[in-house]
Amino acid sequence: MKAGSGKRLSSEHHLHRSIMGPAIERSLLTVSLLVAVAVVLQLQSVHVDGELFTALADMEELLETEAVLITNLDNYVHAQEEKLLQLRQKVNEYRREHSEAARDVSAYLSNPVNAFLLTKRLTTDWRYVEKLMTYEVGKEFLENVTSYRSVLKFPSDEDLNGAAVALMRLQDTYNLDTASLARGMLNGVQYSTELSAGDCFELGRQSYLNGDYYHTVLWMREAMDQLTHEVNRTATKADVLEYLAFSTFKQGNIQTALTMTEELLELVPDHERAVSNKAYYVKELEKEALQKVLRGDDGSEEVPIDTSTKIVTDGSPHVYDRNERKLYEQLCRGEQQPPIELRSRLVCRYTSNQSAFLRLAPLKLEEVYLRPYIVIYHEVMSDGEIERIKHYARPRFRRATVQNYKTGELEFANYRISKSAWLKDAEDEMIRTISQRVEDMTGLTMETAEELQVVNYGIGGHYEPHFDFARREERNAFKSLGTGNRIATVLFYMSDVTQGGATVFPSLHLALWPRKGTAAFWFNLFPSGEGDYATRHAACPVLTGTKWVSNKWIHERGQEFRRPCGLQPDHGVEEF
Repeated sequence: MKAGSGKRLSSEHHLHRSIMGPAIERSLLTVSLLVAVAVVLQLQSVHVDGELFTALADMEELLETEAVLITNLDNYVHAQEEKLLQLRQKVNEYRREHSEAARDVSAYLSNPVNAFLLTKRLTTDWRYVEKLMTYEVGKEFLENVTSYRSVLKFPSDEDLNGAAVALMRLQDTYNLDTASLARGMLNGVQYSTELSAGDCFELGRQSYLNGDYYHTVLWMREAMDQLTHEVNRTATKADVLEYLAFSTFKQGNIQTALTMTEELLELVPDHERAVSNKAYYVKELEKEALQKVLRGDDGSEEVPIDTSTKIVTDGSPHVYDRNERKLYEQLCRGEQQPPIELRSRLVCRYTSNQSAFLRLAPLKLEEVYLRPYIVIYHEVMSDGEIERIKHYARPRFRRATVQNYKTGELEFANYRISKSAWLKDAEDEMIRTISQRVEDMTGLTMETAEELQVVNYGIGGHYEPHFDFARREERNAFKSLGTGNRIATVLFYMSDVTQGGATVFPSLHLALWPRKGTAAFWFNLFPSGEGDYATRHAACPVLTGTKWVSNKWIHERGQEFRRPCGLQPDHGVEEF
C-alpha cells in the first residue's frame, strides 16, 4: 500500500515536471536565484519606507527593482512560450494522425496499432493535454513579485503623485511647453522618449487628484492630441473627455465643459456622471443668462474675479507674494542678475582670513554680492571627500524637515522636497577636517555650529524662499540648542547640475549656480544680531541631473569676540 502510494506520488511529480518542461524549470530556477540575490542586497542596505521621489539617491534603487521585474517577466513569457510550444506540438501530432485516418477510416482502424494509438490519444494523452492547458504558468511568477515587495524598494501612490507634482513644478518654473515636455524635450534638449497618451492622461489625473485643474486641462488636452496619431491606443477618448470637461468647468468655463460633455455622451450615451453633469451645466448656464437679464444688458463685459492670489493672514515666513514668485522663477531661468554697477565692483582674490594655516594655502574667493556680503570659495571640497560624505549620508537619508515658525517643531513641507542626513564631527576625521576648514574660511568658531547636513534633491527637488535665521516672532526656534540664532551659512556644492538647481536671492536678483567643490558663504545676521532680510533665498527645482549639497549652520554663541557688534547701530553695512 505504501509502496503503491509512493509510486503514484512519484508519477504525479514526474507529470508536473513534464508539464513544466525544461524551459519553465530553468525560468523558475532563475527567478529563485533573483529572489536570493535581492534578499542579500536588502540585508546590505537600510530600507527607507516611501517618499522615494524626494531624493534621487533613493530613485536609483528603483532601477534595480525594475531590472529584477523585467527578468521575472521575461522568464514568465519564456515559460508561456514553452507551454504553447508543447501544445502546438500536440496539435500537429493529432492533426497528422487524424488526416491519415480520414483518408481511409476502415483501413486505418483495422490496424490494431492505430486503434490502440487512437484510444491512447483520447485517454492518457488527452488528460496530459488538459493538465497542460489548465496549468497556471504565471502562479509562481506572481508569487515571486509578492516576495520581491518585502526585499526591494517599490514606489507608492504618494511617490507617483509626488513625481507628477514635481513635473508640474518644473513646467511652471522653467516655462516648459506641454507639447515639448511630452516629447521628452527640456529647454530644447532631447532627454527621453516621448510620453504616450496614457502617460499624459496619468499626469492629468494626478493633477486632478490634487485639485490642480489648470494642469489637468493642460495634460488632458495633450493626451487628446496624442490620441489622434496613436496606432495602439494607450487611453480612451471618453476617459480623457470626462476629466477634461469637469476640470474646464472648475476653471469657470461652463459652456466649453457642456460641449465636451455632449461629445462624451455621443461616445458613451449611458455615462451616468456625464448625464448628471450635463443637466447641471445647463442649469448653471440658464442662471448666468438670467442674472445678465436682471442686471440689464448695457453691453459692458463682466470683470473676472482674481482667484489666483490667496490673501494670507497667518504671517507665515514661507508664504511669498506674486512679485517674489515671479522674481524667483526668473532667477531660476537665468533671466535676472544684479545691476552692472554692482557687478563691476566685484573681485576675485586669494584670502587667508587671518588663519595661520591659510597663509600657507590661501583660498580662492569670488565676491558675488557686497551688501549683504556673499562670496563663493572655489576648490574647497575634494572629490574624495564628496564621495565619502555621500557614503555616510545615504543610509541615513530621511525626508528633509522645516521648523514650524509658531511651535518650533520639525515638520514636512511641500515647499521643501529633498532628503537629508546629519553627520557628526566625531564620526570621522574627514568630517572634523571639513568643520575646521569652515572655521578657517569664516573666522567663526564651530563649537556651537550645527552638524554637517547633507542633502540630495529628488525629482524637481527644491526649497522655496526662506530665511535660515529665526525671526523675532519665532521665539521657540533653536531654543533646545541654547546656542542663539544662526549667524551665518556655509553651503557646499557637491555636484554639478545639468540644468536648474540654482540658489537664488530674489530681493538681490542674484543666482548662484552649483559647481562641484565650491562653497557659498554669507552672514544671516548683522553684527548687532538683527536678521538680514535680504538673505532670504531659495533652492530652484532641479530640471535635469542630480543635486548634492551639504551645509554648516553657524550659531551666535561663542562668536562675541570673533564678530563683535559695533558701537553704532548697523543698518545693513557689512564689513568682512
